[in-house]
Amino acid sequence: MNTASKIMARTLKLALIQMEVSAVKAENLMRAMSLVGEAKKQNADVVVLPECFNSPYGTKHFEPNAEEVPTGQSCTSLSDAAKTNKLHLIGGSIPERLVDNGTAKLFNTSTVWSPEGTLMAKHQKVHLFDIDIPGKITFKESETLSPGRGLTTFDIGSWKVGLGICYDLRFNEMATIYRKMGCSLLLYPGAFNMTTGPLHWELLIRARAVDTQCYVAAIAPARTKGAGYQSYGNSMLVDPWGKILCRADADEEIIYADIGRN
Repeated sequence: MNTASKIMARTLKLALIQMEVSAVKAENLMRAMSLVGEAKKQNADVVVLPECFNSPYGTKHFEPNAEEVPTGQSCTSLSDAAKTNKLHLIGGSIPERLVDNGTAKLFNTSTVWSPEGTLMAKHQKVHLFDIDIPGKITFKESETLSPGRGLTTFDIGSWKVGLGICYDLRFNEMATIYRKMGCSLLLYPGAFNMTTGPLHWELLIRARAVDTQCYVAAIAPARTKGAGYQSYGNSMLVDPWGKILCRADADEEIIYADIGRN
């Protein structure tokens, strides 16, 4: 069955790419595009990359790796990969530079690409990750990034998909609105850390699925030795009953699952 037929039949094969991210953008882009090609070989219809797939996650990395959307190097690579492999590609997230009323602002932005390589949607992270747990972790995205101001949905055949990034996952109201908008699949590229990840990652993904009766996928970077920010990894896809359909560990891996609607 070809991709178009499968989509109209209300089934999708998802590929969640938990990739290792280095400090070199060009290497990350080449690695990501290679992994997208690998997912295509497994007949994936929809491929999702992790949060900050083109550069390390961290406030000091956002500015030097920021690009304009959709004209930057990362977006060009994503467009080419979607078109070459003839699939829907969700580009995790990248630091986006946007000039607003003469002032340059940075956003944590996810882009969505059609099988023709066109930009279908973009989502700017709404809820910025500011945390201070004494003796554990202090991190403030708001020191560098600006918050997005809206919700983002897009259609893949008969599927309506809602998009969030990392900390957006914690806000059940956002997921509930997506469900009321008709979404049946929610995607959250995210990089939880080694403090909050073991406690809350699985809990929140499964909760959002049960709350909304949607499929929910969360896609993390792989855990990278020596990185300043350690990702928890554990990318997963959960069905509307809260059942985990597929789950990664900490290392680089592509996980797959077929999902369907009545």
